[in-house]
Amino acid sequence: MSLPKQIAGHYKESFSGLSRETWILSIVMLINRSGYMAVPFMGLYVTQSLHRLPSDAGLIITLFGIGSILGSAVGGKLTDVIGFRPVQIIAAIVSGIFFLFFASVTHFQTLCVLALVISFFSEAFRPANFAAIAAYAKKGLETRSYSLNRLATNIGWAFGVSMGGMIASYNYRLLFYIDGAVSIFAGLCILFFLPRIRNYSKTIKEKVKGVVVRKPWQDTVFVKFILLTTVFILGFFLVFRVVPVFFKEIWKIDEFMIGLILGLNGVIIALFEMVMIHKIEHKKSPMFFIVIGVLLIAASFLLLMLPFGNPVFLGALCLILFTLGEMFTLPFVNTFVMSRANEFNRGLYAAGYMLSWSVAQVVGPTAGFYIAEQYGYNTLWIGLSTLMLLTAYFYKRLKTV
Repeated sequence: MSLPKQIAGHYKESFSGLSRETWILSIVMLINRSGYMAVPFMGLYVTQSLHRLPSDAGLIITLFGIGSILGSAVGGKLTDVIGFRPVQIIAAIVSGIFFLFFASVTHFQTLCVLALVISFFSEAFRPANFAAIAAYAKKGLETRSYSLNRLATNIGWAFGVSMGGMIASYNYRLLFYIDGAVSIFAGLCILFFLPRIRNYSKTIKEKVKGVVVRKPWQDTVFVKFILLTTVFILGFFLVFRVVPVFFKEIWKIDEFMIGLILGLNGVIIALFEMVMIHKIEHKKSPMFFIVIGVLLIAASFLLLMLPFGNPVFLGALCLILFTLGEMFTLPFVNTFVMSRANEFNRGLYAAGYMLSWSVAQVVGPTAGFYIAEQYGYNTLWIGLSTLMLLTAYFYKRLKTV
């Protein structure tokens, strides 16, 4: 068989066997994230279009973070009570409606309230979607199901941010109209195409009678795992928040090239993650691959301290190492989280995991910029590399039984 046919065969195998519902959920996530173009430009909208102070932009972004923390918790709980399908529908449609309203408001205090409400409903969607993937994934294909969803998220995010930049240069308010319309459309897609589970609440209540359902915070292994994962995600966010500023200020790379370097992340994931997961998912335990991924990310931060070499080459190498680390880590983190849950508590476990993202998103960039400003970038890279190495060590030591 020729090499092109072999490669095509590997890709076909990687995407085959997944359930219809897994594909529907991933397509909806692709649609939803394709419209995710307003939030990345929120700071610029507040300062450039509304002519407010940078501190006001910071307040809006902080409120988005707080809303996302609350949304994760409530969305996860509601997923276990009323089911992942209605939670996704309500969250997507309501957040879309409020996004449309956001575009027509200029009163700052009202915008603050809307930022909290929008992020609450937007984030409530995620644990429900996460739990739905676990429910519909075919046995033995859980990690690939999550990888497909990640692939959809990455492609959608890359498209949305790219389009968002062009739209923002024309009209900032149009971002919110598009984001809102796409979010409502994603909710309607779930309503019409994802099969309804009849009498979900009643069935769960009947099944749970006389059964002690473990809460995530009662699962010591899960709590330790989530604390470690929060530290890992802190580093994850800094790559996309602080590292681009470092490229510009210290390595003097221009914005166009920074965009190309960051774009490597989505391209590599789109081309190789599903094939890689297909080849390795049953070879070792999830924790084995998680540790490898975190070590690769530690190495990516160390590269930023090299005093020699071409900045563009080093920047690209840093992103490649980081992306490989992400590909090894996140799909297996998803698998591990859901392996601790069952049909009665998937939502709460998903919420616990999503909370780690929300907390890291609020704390990470602020702390990273502060350390870089007060003590220098090298101090930040040393600190992050050390944190990643310690995280890998404690992941390895974690008793999963």
